[in-house]
Amino acid sequence: MHMLLLPLLLTFLNLSQAQPPSDAPLSSTVCIIGAGIGGSSVAHFIRKYSPDLTPTTKIRVFERNTIVGGRIATVNVAGETFEAGASILHPKNLHAVNYTKLLNLKAREPSSGFSLAIWDGNKFVFKTIEISSNLPLFDKLLKLPFIENLVSLVNSGLMFVRYGFSLFKMQNFVQSAVGSFSKYYEDTGSRPIFETVDEMLKWAGLFNLTTRTLQDELVDAGLSPLLINELVTVITRINYGQSVYMSGLGGAVSLAGSGGGLWSIEGGNRQMAVGLIDRSDVALHLNEGIKSVADLGDHYELNSTKGNNYICEVAVVATPLDEINIQFIPPISIPERKLQHTHATFVRGLLNPVYFGLKATAKIPDLVATLEDPELPFTSISVLKKHNEEESTYKIFSRKPMADTLLNSIFSVRKETIRIDWAAYPQYHAPEIFAPFILDGRNLYYVNAFENAASTMETSAVSAENIARLILSRYFGKEVNP
Repeated sequence: MHMLLLPLLLTFLNLSQAQPPSDAPLSSTVCIIGAGIGGSSVAHFIRKYSPDLTPTTKIRVFERNTIVGGRIATVNVAGETFEAGASILHPKNLHAVNYTKLLNLKAREPSSGFSLAIWDGNKFVFKTIEISSNLPLFDKLLKLPFIENLVSLVNSGLMFVRYGFSLFKMQNFVQSAVGSFSKYYEDTGSRPIFETVDEMLKWAGLFNLTTRTLQDELVDAGLSPLLINELVTVITRINYGQSVYMSGLGGAVSLAGSGGGLWSIEGGNRQMAVGLIDRSDVALHLNEGIKSVADLGDHYELNSTKGNNYICEVAVVATPLDEINIQFIPPISIPERKLQHTHATFVRGLLNPVYFGLKATAKIPDLVATLEDPELPFTSISVLKKHNEEESTYKIFSRKPMADTLLNSIFSVRKETIRIDWAAYPQYHAPEIFAPFILDGRNLYYVNAFENAASTMETSAVSAENIARLILSRYFGKEVNP
């Protein structure tokens, strides 16, 4: 009889040992509000770090728009697809690099050898050189690598003549910030899980950059006033629509976004978000925003714009709360923050050299950037693609909408115009004050809290990975193994 009972007893013991702790959830739903790179990354990292939870954990992703991508958007001009939102990636953006490999996407490098000019409203205060020919054969020869390298060398010399050794000091400043940011890619076994943005920034040695302006940081780094007022100003205006008086970390990230090796995804950067959503076994709710999030004790109830109610044990906000109206019950408290609106205007046509004080037959540089002057109507005008000698596609950044009368004076030919009002990133002011990652002290999380440090596709992914680890640790009681 004892021999018969022994197998049953062993089976009972094995089953008992296999059960999760009594306080661990047997089945749960994680609701993510926002299907941009932040929301899609949260879903991705939850699945990546806890594949054993997939059968018992449902992930719902809500997107108020009709497509995935959030602020990573594209626009179609003359049958060509161009980035309308977040457009560039840094070679050391390792999450984006890994996403590209994981999703079998194709990286696209920006065209080399473009010409730059800085315009003060009356004249070009600085111009690089460009060698081209209207004859196709000669133009092809001028694009040979050794010719392009020679032109690049000459342009580097022109920059050095104007800005001197301050260029190297700027490079050192950027490399230091990028090196500190790279700590967020360290092995999860040695990298903490951060409950606050302040803690996350201090651990990487980046917090002090958020307490001072970029101007102050660069002066202390020994950069010349000329470099700060011209080249640095141009870069921060293009990348963040703001001046050198923005906070230092955002400014450093902006400068990093002007270096070499920048790239994007062939066919549009939003493919990263699309691919991550597709791989993460989620229930995707497109064209369904969230009106309210109510804490009901052991779960949250989400009420949608379609009149549906959803029960979630964990809720994640992965969209800026600054310009959307979600009611939280009970109310949450986050620092007031304004978003910087960038107006992106796409024009298929031909620039008018006369507008820039040039002869009607003069060639205009590929990128015309402006200095910090409220009277100047645009931040930059860049050539996205040259179709032929009579027609190109241009992208204009401005802080205000570009009126037709203004565009008619800037362009001698204008065949197609598309305008986008892009709530692109926060307005940066030092010292920065950060919203909490954990909005209610329980299981309501905010990916975009990190955005007051810097706003890029990669910083969203870095924040999202930390949020995923927070959820797995705090709610599921799981450690993320290397």
